[in-house]
Amino acid sequence: MSACGTALAGLIVIGLGAGTASASDTLWIQSPSELNVPLGTDGGQAPARSLDLGLYHDNSNVSVTAGRLTVDVTGLSGVADIVWPANCSPDGTIAVCTVDGRIPTSNVDAVHLGIRAAAGAQKGAQGTIAYKATATTPSGTIKSPDGSTTTVTVESGPDLTLDDPGKIAGARPGSTLTWPLTVTNEGNETAHGYTLRMSASYGLGFATSYAQCSYRTEGGDAYAPMTYATCAFEDDIAPGAHVELPEPLRVAVNDRALYERLDLSVEPADEATDIDSADNYVAQEILADNTADFAVHGADVTGGAGQTVTAEVGFENTGPAWFGNLGSGDPAAVVEFRTPQGTTVTDAPSECVPRTLTGGYYPSRVGAPRYDCELPYWVAEDTERAFPFHLRVDTVVENAAGPVVVRPVFGAFDFDPDTTDNTAKVVVNAAPSA
Repeated sequence: MSACGTALAGLIVIGLGAGTASASDTLWIQSPSELNVPLGTDGGQAPARSLDLGLYHDNSNVSVTAGRLTVDVTGLSGVADIVWPANCSPDGTIAVCTVDGRIPTSNVDAVHLGIRAAAGAQKGAQGTIAYKATATTPSGTIKSPDGSTTTVTVESGPDLTLDDPGKIAGARPGSTLTWPLTVTNEGNETAHGYTLRMSASYGLGFATSYAQCSYRTEGGDAYAPMTYATCAFEDDIAPGAHVELPEPLRVAVNDRALYERLDLSVEPADEATDIDSADNYVAQEILADNTADFAVHGADVTGGAGQTVTAEVGFENTGPAWFGNLGSGDPAAVVEFRTPQGTTVTDAPSECVPRTLTGGYYPSRVGAPRYDCELPYWVAEDTERAFPFHLRVDTVVENAAGPVVVRPVFGAFDFDPDTTDNTAKVVVNAAPSA
């Protein structure tokens, strides 16, 4: 389980009647597995933190509504206190919180508790919050199993956070983006200096150079080029205070920019422990107003019965932008090739996965009716790739054509200004022109 969230699920089979098919769904509780809360500064009242909770389910074909999340804070006695929001109805140490409307199939935080260290709590004190949930479907009530919990620990120290400016859309290639970067200490002890790390994707560059930072660029065939900065600042940041960089951060948007990201993280200097590292990191999305033109190329080949010919399928990005699936890591594109009638593939590139015509599993590397050739997760603005296939001509079929198409793993190439070159053909034994 990850530190950022724990999800427990109950597999619920919703019966549709004897002898009929059934639909299944899974109700999830989204909650952090661990949460640290700070003591107050100089013995004062501890600051309140946010504890964000949510419900979601898996089956998009099932309508799930009327979520009820039960929060049991009995295990927090003497450790932390809860500030209940309006959609929670507490009865002693147990509250039922409503999640109105349709429950989504991806988590959306819907219950926001306030939590602070209890008066008199000591550093290292721990307690547990327990959760369970129910929701309604057209066929009845579903519920999650018991067992979803958050372990709360009282800590003391700095807690550095970064402002998240949110996604930036419509950035113009050749422009420079400017914003102040603020580091805040939400802990109860002073941070004596801090380390800032930044990375900019291939379509971005650091236009501001700080004396406190060292810069490097890395990347190549396997990984997209990135520019990295590691910075050491000596500013003291008292509890509740914030500091800005010596001058606003400026990031250049270059001509190849498209779907970019700027990653920022901060931590206290001198190996001091940050109370809550979950808020030390920001991934800034920057969407440029640009295009990338993907194209595929086929081939015309000729061979007699029993001969083997080589047909090269090609991919090209003519830019001007590069493209990368920087979040998911999925292939930037898939080049799909279907074997021409009368031929058999006797050798295929290693990047090309054999498939049935409908995209299912095919048991052999050779002889498949279809091949899906995956590109890396990124392609530069001038990437060209060739996929040579060896085709044995079993039967001479004049103008036997094998379609070639470039497509995304999911969705569509919204950035591609010309989709007419997203398809091509491999033609075997093309008839001579008149």
